[in-house]
Amino acid sequence: MRKAAAVIATVLTLAACSPSKLAYGKVRSALVDAGLSDSNASCMAERMTDRLSIGQLQRLQSLQAPKRGLADYVATVKRLGDAELLGVTTSAAALCASGLAPERKR
Repeated sequence: MRKAAAVIATVLTLAACSPSKLAYGKVRSALVDAGLSDSNASCMAERMTDRLSIGQLQRLQSLQAPKRGLADYVATVKRLGDAELLGVTTSAAALCASGLAPERKR
């Protein structure tokens, strides 16, 4: 019985530390480094880490620039040539900027 409890505890711990949860901080920092506001970066990072692969998230880290708006950021992501990355970024930007994203309300 103790082994079963230990296995369940381990599985729950690993689930709580999923790659998306671990990547959130890095993605948020990359978005801020790319010039987005703290509030937009926080909201978008939460949505993006749940929907993009680690490789796609790493590509976003290369997009550093002085402060810029969401439209400029989306245009920069478009130049990366990844349709899924663009779609997730665009929807995250629109939902977060409009306040419709549940993550924005936290």
